[in-house]
Amino acid sequence: MTIATTKSTITEHEAAQVERANASGATPVVFVHGLWLLPSSWDRWVTLFEDAGYVALTPGWPGDPETVSEAREHPELVAGKGIGEIADYEEAIIRRLNRKPVIMGHSFGGLLTMILAGRGLAVASVAISPAPFRGVLPLPIPALRTASVALRNPANWNRAVPLSYEQFRYSFANEVGEDEAKELYLGYSVPGAGEPLFQAASANLNPWSEAKVNSTNPDRGPMLIVSADSDHTVPWAIANAAYKKQKRKQGRDRDRQDAGPRAFAHD
Repeated sequence: MTIATTKSTITEHEAAQVERANASGATPVVFVHGLWLLPSSWDRWVTLFEDAGYVALTPGWPGDPETVSEAREHPELVAGKGIGEIADYEEAIIRRLNRKPVIMGHSFGGLLTMILAGRGLAVASVAISPAPFRGVLPLPIPALRTASVALRNPANWNRAVPLSYEQFRYSFANEVGEDEAKELYLGYSVPGAGEPLFQAASANLNPWSEAKVNSTNPDRGPMLIVSADSDHTVPWAIANAAYKKQKRKQGRDRDRQDAGPRAFAHD
């Protein structure tokens, strides 16, 4: 079931999550999923954060199927969603909260997190291996290989494109064993909308691109950008370039770089 809002519709489940968060009095954390995944990909993170005293919300993208099996059987439900529409949908949910949340996202969810933070919707935000936006120039070969699943055919703009197991293994599960990779693929991988990939790929050629971030909004809140050295979908160079674009004027930043999975933080 969906519930109408001024911008789009949200599901009854998402509305219930908002009501629960508002009633809890705890700091809400909004987890934003990326391409080829559904909100269920955050389930273990939800447990971790709620055990730590937060209240979690896992909104979908507009029209998201409820289950992995449904998404695989009906990929048309996933197709035809652009970055702007998805960000507006997430915003409609966040604005129902009584207090600003922490927003956290991975890959395209990381890009959406930065967009939402740039709209002044977050008390703080975490972008994990965020997809590139306008002004981010590096295009490492592993990222191109992952994106080419959709980009090699212009007709995929309006389609939902699945990953084969081999493609998922390369893009999402390259650092785990074969058995775990198969378990993750069967449990979480769904077709991904092609449109956001084309929008991100053409962002630096299109001044009106929806793949753009407002990094100068004084109400953006502190942001943590996290990268992983072995990430094939969003390699370190892309996350590092995003960090440089997000940096504010000298003297107002607090920068940190950690070894291993790298983190960049600024207020």
